Amino acid sequence: MNIDNKKVVSFHYTLKNDQGEEIESSREQENPMIYLHGAGNIIPGLEKAMEGKVAGDKFEVTVEPAEAYGERNEGAIQRVPAKHFGEGRRLKPGQSVVLNTQQGPRRVTVLKVGRFNIDVDANHPLAGQSLTFNVEVTDVRDATEEEVSHGHVHGPGGVEH
Repeated sequence: MNIDNKKVVSFHYTLKNDQGEEIESSREQENPMIYLHGAGNIIPGLEKAMEGKVAGDKFEVTVEPAEAYGERNEGAIQRVPAKHFGEGRRLKPGQSVVLNTQQGPRRVTVLKVGRFNIDVDANHPLAGQSLTFNVEVTDVRDATEEEVSHGHVHGPGGVEH
């Protein structure tokens, strides 16, 4: 069965950054990653590369920033009053925290901690990088009507309602 829209895909992957360093791997976990193809649940470049593959296929694909987490936006680096981080919170540069913004909760990386202000970067940590995925497709099945209507996989490896 080919990977196409409305298919549930299970796969293992190893992800390397543009310096060739391994960032993460699903192979260390008991279960493979699972997603609903065509629902935008994984980065666009990887989803496009999965199209047409079948269980047992192994391949490597490099995804450019525009099809991954986007280019870095220097405007996403901001100085925020420390009071927005809660009282008594000990923040350190490099720490990832959730900040409540006008657009809702947003994960940011702390760059610099001052007495009254905190400099943060709201870019995704992998923004601006070409990412290389080494992929092994382990299973492809038809999605249930409920999975299609909800836009994600249910059951083991998926969402439990």
